[in-house]
Amino acid sequence: MAPEYAMGGIFSIKSDVFSFGVLLLEIISGRKNNGFYFSEHGQTLLTYTWKLWCEGPAVELIDPVIKQSCAPDELLKFIHIGLLCVQQDPADRPTMSSVVVMLASDSMTIPQPTEPAFSVGRVVANSGHFLSPDKVCSVNNVTVSDVSPR
Repeated sequence: MAPEYAMGGIFSIKSDVFSFGVLLLEIISGRKNNGFYFSEHGQTLLTYTWKLWCEGPAVELIDPVIKQSCAPDELLKFIHIGLLCVQQDPADRPTMSSVVVMLASDSMTIPQPTEPAFSVGRVVANSGHFLSPDKVCSVNNVTVSDVSPR
């Protein structure tokens, strides 16, 4: 979900571009964005991709299943385009028609991406954490809420 929509409810055609960029990076990496924080990298898919793009090697992001059947240069181009699509400022994101042209062209110069939009991390309780009976907050004994202040 595009950050401008998540934070302010602002939706535009650039929101779809953001979603496409996330989907493209998920396909290339073979990992879901919403489950990436469970990985050994401890980051979101977008921040991990950006880190690999800046510090290298970005080919580490590529799913081994597709790495064997595709040219590494082409996959790096797709990562590049995916990062352009998930930029923080919607005005910096390309239009979908530009994305299609970039994907199809082998000679087009692609602009450098800026850091992707922020990602809200999730806190995962450790496996040894259980609620004590006096802390269970449930009206119907089906749901459990663990209330903790900010």
